[in-house]
Amino acid sequence: MTISSLSGQSTLAALTSRSTTPVQDTNSANTAKQTTSFSERLGGALEQVAQAQNKASTSATAYETGQTENLAGVMVDQQVASLGFQMTLNVRNKALSAYRDIMNMPV
Repeated sequence: MTISSLSGQSTLAALTSRSTTPVQDTNSANTAKQTTSFSERLGGALEQVAQAQNKASTSATAYETGQTENLAGVMVDQQVASLGFQMTLNVRNKALSAYRDIMNMPV
């Protein structure tokens, strides 16, 4: 269950759907077939953040123009976009910090 799956669902429905999802085995043979690189994963995550921000923007515009009256959905979309951006910013800061630490190591 992701944060974006909560958009449009009640809290109770989201919690019940969470409890019915199967647990994935991390040692299965499927993990050996995954060949996604770090850059692909990072690019995919950035795309998801951009999509969340676009969705938040369109839902806010729809609410402002009167096309929808679902204020809760608009607020959830805004929070999802905000959390995604904050996480992206924290990952960037950690990567820069690690780069600086490596560059300051004595040779």
